[in-house]
Amino acid sequence: MSPAPRRLTDTEVLVIGSGAAGLRTALDLAAAGVDVTVVSRAGLADSATDWAQGGLAAVHLPDDSCLSHVNDTLAAGAGLCDPVAVTRLVEEAPGAIDRLVEEGAVFDRGPDDEPDLHLEGGHHARRIWHAEGDRSGHEVERVLCTAARARAGARPHLLTGTRAVDLLQDARGQVCGARLRTPHGTVPVTARAVVLATGGIGRLWSTTTNPPTATGDGLVLGMAAGAAARDLEFMQFHPTVLAPPDGRRLHDGRQVLVSEAVRGEGAVIVDADGHRVMAGVHPLEDLAPRDVVSAAEHAHMVRTGADRVYLDATAFGARTWETEFPSILEMCRELGVDPVTEPIPVLPGAHYHCGGLAADMDGRTGVPGLLAVGEVACTGVQGANRLASNSITEGLVAGARAARLLAVELPPAVRPAETEPRALAAADLDEVTAIMSRDVGLLRDGEGLARAHDLLTGPAVGTASTTDTDLPDSVLDAAHARLVGTAVALAAAARPESRGCHRRSDAPETLPSLTRHIDVVLADGAPTILAPAGKAKAA
Repeated sequence: MSPAPRRLTDTEVLVIGSGAAGLRTALDLAAAGVDVTVVSRAGLADSATDWAQGGLAAVHLPDDSCLSHVNDTLAAGAGLCDPVAVTRLVEEAPGAIDRLVEEGAVFDRGPDDEPDLHLEGGHHARRIWHAEGDRSGHEVERVLCTAARARAGARPHLLTGTRAVDLLQDARGQVCGARLRTPHGTVPVTARAVVLATGGIGRLWSTTTNPPTATGDGLVLGMAAGAAARDLEFMQFHPTVLAPPDGRRLHDGRQVLVSEAVRGEGAVIVDADGHRVMAGVHPLEDLAPRDVVSAAEHAHMVRTGADRVYLDATAFGARTWETEFPSILEMCRELGVDPVTEPIPVLPGAHYHCGGLAADMDGRTGVPGLLAVGEVACTGVQGANRLASNSITEGLVAGARAARLLAVELPPAVRPAETEPRALAAADLDEVTAIMSRDVGLLRDGEGLARAHDLLTGPAVGTASTTDTDLPDSVLDAAHARLVGTAVALAAAARPESRGCHRRSDAPETLPSLTRHIDVVLADGAPTILAPAGKAKAA
């Protein structure tokens, strides 16, 4: 629990979120002498980064190249990547890895002490750095948290168990702080800039690999401040989420992700009869991009009436599982599945949001004083479908770039305008996830999207305010999920085609005319499509 909030009116930068992107930003700002405060909803390490298994993509081997990594990313992104942003990511990724190693990160190495790099779906070379086999994100988070805690009491300042509920703005719209809910009450905190690093929205679906905090806080805060949200329809569904026959989950409520690296080492997706699901579907078969694999699984289940498929890695033997994927092995066994001796039952599950607040690779959103980095941002790197293991790497690169920008271009200090706290429409989170899972899931159609939009925008049974002293976090979660779900359904309805991880059963073709972004803004508190000409149009 955080101590009673100190006076923070002199904070220069407020970073909201403590995953790889947020901590990289904060640590680099602190090293540059900038006064920075990090806000985390739960504990400092409670982030999607800490849960990540697969690794970090960065070119290292002599038979690999930056051009190959760029091309693989562009191919997965299905026409919506920004080549300039992708090139910056790829070129700066090796340096981001080097910095982690200098800070104490230990990545897996082979007998020759060279990095033991994995191959994952969509990549044409081994370039995935991993730690302890399948605990790569945990190692990144460990190193960054250790560095942050070592500086506690100086910079960065750390506020855990604290949630941002509103952004503060001056009379001209410059973001200049946030209203924070702490264990000791709600307090306004001013800052010269705010960096959103709040992660994704995966908890809007019932089958998900995301932590409980992934309910869209950053998207709501940014949109309420005037930022545009881009490409919200592109929710990536990971093809291999453990589906135990009895429906059990781990003790913390999470569902087990079976890393793409398992397929990279030779595991294959089969049906109950042992037939290969990906045979003939894509040249890379089981190592095709995630959207392709998830869609093929879904189509196979619909065609055969099955409720799951299987990931067969029994050819590995116990030693490979124990040395390469010990955490996955332990979690599978905890839920009654032994991948050493039996195929793993799997389903596609909500994993990574490729959309987010429209931002450049330095984090700029177009709203003065507001930056966004990591999964909450849509920088053009991920496009319509994220290439495996580009996410933590992007968070590190974008966080470092945002810190460099703010170290030399910190906005002037301004006074927040007197504004009313945000009103929250009452909602039920389970109802929202049921709607999203049924109508805005892996395979969508116009009728279902319209139904989801109508249900999510129906009359609220009540309202609350972000400054209500007795407001439970669950009310905020549900209200934010309702608003974000509405925006996602609206964007998906505005894209009558299938592209990347957005699949429409009533529009299976990819249309060249829709090789463009779809932006959503809030107009009078309601999500609204921003027309290409820059004018909002009604849903």
